[in-house]
Order: sequence, then structure tokens, then C-alpha cells
Amino acid sequence: MSEATYKFNVVMTCSGCSGAVDRVLKKTEGVSSYDISLEKQEVLVTTTVPYDDILAKIKKTGKEVKSGETISA
Repeated sequence: MSEATYKFNVVMTCSGCSGAVDRVLKKTEGVSSYDISLEKQEVLVTTTVPYDDILAKIKKTGKEVKSGETISA
């Protein structure tokens, strides 16, 4: 599968919240890069992993994902 970039709007209120998302993405094979913005409540992920799998990983942290979209595929 080729790389795709996904954008998720995740409710994060502190650095602990963004840290939880950081830890789960860091451990995910197939993720080539990611950017977590606490200010924008946004997580950008570039990966070969399917969208639903990344969404599930982020949700596993207990954070609410308000929306998500594929930016490029």
C-alpha cells in the first residue's frame, strides 16, 4: 500500500493528552511521520497503515476524535 496522509481533529486539553497520542503513534509500524498540534487540536499522520487502523489507535488513548479525513493518498 502506498503512503497516505490523514488529518484527525482530536480533543486534547494538555501535554499529557498529546503525549498519549505521541506514544501510540511512535510505536505504530508503518507510520513514517506525524505532527501533533495541541493548539489546533489536530493530528497529521503520514503512513502506509489504513485510515481505520490509525483512527482506532488514536481512540485507544481515550481521546475523543471529532473528525478525520484523508488529505492525500
